[in-house]
Amino acid sequence: MRIDSEYKEGRLRIRLYGELDHHGAGSALRESSELADRLLPRELILDMEGLCFMDSSGIALIVRLNRKMQLIGGRLFIESPQAQPQRVIDTSGIDRLVPVKSKREVTT
Repeated sequence: MRIDSEYKEGRLRIRLYGELDHHGAGSALRESSELADRLLPRELILDMEGLCFMDSSGIALIVRLNRKMQLIGGRLFIESPQAQPQRVIDTSGIDRLVPVKSKREVTT
């Protein structure tokens, strides 16, 4: 799993690549949390366009980042999940807590 980030005008975008499973979720959470703590963004966007697989560890990551953003007065968004991560999101119901935009919605 690989992560990169970009911060601009109060918006932190974290791009996830590869597979978000038990092995990668811990480091993804640490890195994302550290960035949020340091930058205090108004919005944190989890860009999942490069993520090909996600299990329940990914849901835990989303829940914890959502809680962190609430504590610092910001909001979490998910963008561009591919088919498999989208199924996990749909099945978990996490989209009732965190807004999810498909790739199509982001580009229009």
